[in-house]
Amino acid sequence: MNPQDEKVIEVRGLVSRFGDTVVHDRINLEVRRGEIFGLVGGSGSGKSVLLRTLLLLIRPAEGEVDLLGQGTDVMDSSTLNQLRRRLGILFQQGALFSSLSVLDNIAFPLREYTELSSAAIVDIARLKLDLSGLPPETAAKFPRELSGGMLKRAALARAIAMDPELLFLDEPTAGLDPVSANAFDELLLKLKHDLGLTVVMVTHDLDSLWRVTDRVAFLGNKRILALSPMAELSESSDPMIAEYFSGPRGRAAGSEHRGTRSSVSDAGRRD
Repeated sequence: MNPQDEKVIEVRGLVSRFGDTVVHDRINLEVRRGEIFGLVGGSGSGKSVLLRTLLLLIRPAEGEVDLLGQGTDVMDSSTLNQLRRRLGILFQQGALFSSLSVLDNIAFPLREYTELSSAAIVDIARLKLDLSGLPPETAAKFPRELSGGMLKRAALARAIAMDPELLFLDEPTAGLDPVSANAFDELLLKLKHDLGLTVVMVTHDLDSLWRVTDRVAFLGNKRILALSPMAELSESSDPMIAEYFSGPRGRAAGSEHRGTRSSVSDAGRRD
């Protein structure tokens, strides 16, 4: 089997329910190894709930979620925790510890979950800092001293500290200026190629969707209304999807990026 055909996430018949409120009704999806998979939809469509479910923070009311070839519905808490350590997460606001330096933030999961020596942990943290595109002197800075773009990169460095097999990104370019957002997209493509990452990304950034994703799932009406590459998704005749992508920003993003997706990916591979 081609490694890129391997399913690292399989969701079957997922129902998410809080009291009498049903957020997801019989969702099915799969994420393949090595792809950047986008999750989009309007406000209240359940993107964050689905992300937290895939991160094993919420158990579904019904259905099955398999991660990295393992069924999670029958796992005990200890086994779930072991599986969670194979996942990385970049939170929307970075969620770095304000009292720790950037280097100590990156090193934190290594100190918590490994038995590596202090010297080895520092070496790994500096390597992840370099991979994130931050200069060495950033290591001694505190989160409050970083720009928005640098903060996102530092948070990304921490997210990949444990060499995750699955990386989850929650609105990674939110709050960034266009230049910083574009630089983050290019970094993500490079890391995907260099580290063989599989990425699941929730975003409202239409430019990012066009630049970096291989496939995108559109959530609406408690279901996945469509799942396809952006070029196909943006041409959907479904009224909810068409409205989402037919506004001025959606038309501008599609006009700019249509037909250029492969060249961006090639640029990421050349770096």
